[in-house]
Amino acid sequence: MATKKTQKTSDDTIIAAYMDYVLEHETVPRSIYKFCKSNGIEEADFYSFFGSIEGLQKAIWNKFYTTTDTLLEKNKEYESFSNKDKMLTFFYSFFELLTLNRSYVLFALEEQKNMLKNMNQLKGLRRHIKAFATELIEDANADKNLKITKHNPRLFSEGAWLEFLFVLKFWMDDDSAGFEKTDMAIEKSINTIFDVFDNTPLENIIDFGKFLFKEKMS
Repeated sequence: MATKKTQKTSDDTIIAAYMDYVLEHETVPRSIYKFCKSNGIEEADFYSFFGSIEGLQKAIWNKFYTTTDTLLEKNKEYESFSNKDKMLTFFYSFFELLTLNRSYVLFALEEQKNMLKNMNQLKGLRRHIKAFATELIEDANADKNLKITKHNPRLFSEGAWLEFLFVLKFWMDDDSAGFEKTDMAIEKSINTIFDVFDNTPLENIIDFGKFLFKEKMS
């Protein structure tokens, strides 16, 4: 028998309840029925937003992206930024949001030791980040007259996604105060990917490589 709802159900309330549930129980709900019952949610309401626990997990990462995107849209100065500064601002803002939800993010990524399963919950986020990067490079290409100077959006967007995965892993392992080392990693990684596409990679790539080596060995 369904339980009486304690509040108006929305995707946000279900997401918040799920994040609290896994942190309190240190495990994923064994069934949607038990999860809904313990949180005063009608199963029918759950299924009106998510088709499964896996779908809910993906939606949380999508929500991290859309929340970040909304914050950027509210920044009146954002549209005047260079493409590199737009990506830097996105990364800084996104990882600031992840930091506010660090306990959940670490649980979500460490609970699944299988990398393929982790990549599955990040599928929607991957599409968002690649679309964001594609838009940036297409805007840059629109300002270029010579075809030879234009960049491949597909290659650039894939590079942006790989950079994101690197920073995500770095952030997960970062034990510095205020995650200041992650901020440094973001700056150096974004500078590197843009320099690669501006055909001036050597100095920054070497600098980035030294930074990674230092952090690996420290």
